[in-house]
Amino acid sequence: MRVSVFGLGYVGCVSAACLASMGHEVIGVDVNQVKVDLVNDGKAPVVEERIGELIAEVVRTGALRATDDVREAIAGSEVSLVCVGTPSEPNGSLCTAYLERVTEQIGAALADRSRRSGRHTVVFRSTMLPGTCLNLLVPILEKYVGGTAGVDIAVAVNPEFLREGTSVRDFFDPPKTVIGELDPASGDAVAALYEGLPGEVFRVPVPTAEAIKYADNAFHGLKIGFANELGAVCQALGVDSHQVMDVFLADRKLNISPAYLRPGFAFGGSCLPKDLRSLVHAAQRADVSVPILAHVLPSNSDHLQRAVELVERTGKRRAGLFGLSFKPGTDDLRESPLVELAERLFGKGYDLRIYDANVSLSRLLGANREYIETRLPHLAQLLADSVDEVLQHAEVCLVGTRDPAVLSALPHGDGPVIVDLIRLPDAETRRAEPGYMGLAW
Repeated sequence: MRVSVFGLGYVGCVSAACLASMGHEVIGVDVNQVKVDLVNDGKAPVVEERIGELIAEVVRTGALRATDDVREAIAGSEVSLVCVGTPSEPNGSLCTAYLERVTEQIGAALADRSRRSGRHTVVFRSTMLPGTCLNLLVPILEKYVGGTAGVDIAVAVNPEFLREGTSVRDFFDPPKTVIGELDPASGDAVAALYEGLPGEVFRVPVPTAEAIKYADNAFHGLKIGFANELGAVCQALGVDSHQVMDVFLADRKLNISPAYLRPGFAFGGSCLPKDLRSLVHAAQRADVSVPILAHVLPSNSDHLQRAVELVERTGKRRAGLFGLSFKPGTDDLRESPLVELAERLFGKGYDLRIYDANVSLSRLLGANREYIETRLPHLAQLLADSVDEVLQHAEVCLVGTRDPAVLSALPHGDGPVIVDLIRLPDAETRRAEPGYMGLAW
């Protein structure tokens, strides 16, 4: 394919060189004449493993050249990759000035391009927040081109997952390829660029592709911060942190796995809250600052509060809650987030009914009974004997269980507002209904 790459920084330079080495005809575009001259001389404008020899080779064969002329690049290509920077503003917000400028330039050049050249595909590879492409960049393109995205212009988002220092290796052996497509034809053009590369290809809506990059980078930062904080605590307590993490990393069932990484409701139970509190307390006693670990429980509490706010938003006063124990299939109520949710709703004056097939006040014993008598002493008058009893009472139902009896009884359309705490199996269908509110979209 004939490809133009806008921006010859790390991402653009590596993308241009690697695509050229795969047999594509690539034109690099940059406003910095020094970068343009370096590429045309067969030299890399960035320091990166393998990039020097790769650029020298593809320039020598004529597969890659560079220019500062946007119209020349657009006229000589069918796909444009936008790889310009999106730095932070002083207040931490995303700077989209470079994205907007290059989008205007591409749009103006496309307006001058002959219609007989076929539909051009504009692919945004820069990191940008969800909504940036559809709400900011697509309107710019449509304004300058005088056409409609998805009809006259193909548009896609294709985030990169290249690490500086190993970016060439990462390009040819990607962890995944993500294509946010405005329409299938737009996605087809991007998929054709990477044909033959390993790894799974995900074709998703444009905002999803934008968000995936942030999910990755936020998690990478969280992992590093977590490991460093744990290491500091271990050092203060005289423990070999690398030995601890070696065992931690060996657990591929719960630790290095998809476990606990699905958005849903708050966590609870007899272990996680207690042990987090103990660990943070031990760090404080050792005078070790652990802001990540110290904010896990407050973050969990804030997420629980979001559920309360969803109920408040409905304006309804009669509420039903399905689920009470902290884990399905048990009657363990200790530090259950659903108990906390019930306590907050009851404390705010909601007329509440609760159904959990596994919870019977007469069967609660020991610490379990003591906990519920302390936190929710009115449980006996709140518990319902059946799903139907709750449905007949409630104007708004909070669903915190996957009990088949509950799921099969939940109405569609007319009926109580459904506040989904767990992402119901039919959540995608329910999202189109006015009486559905999801905490775990």
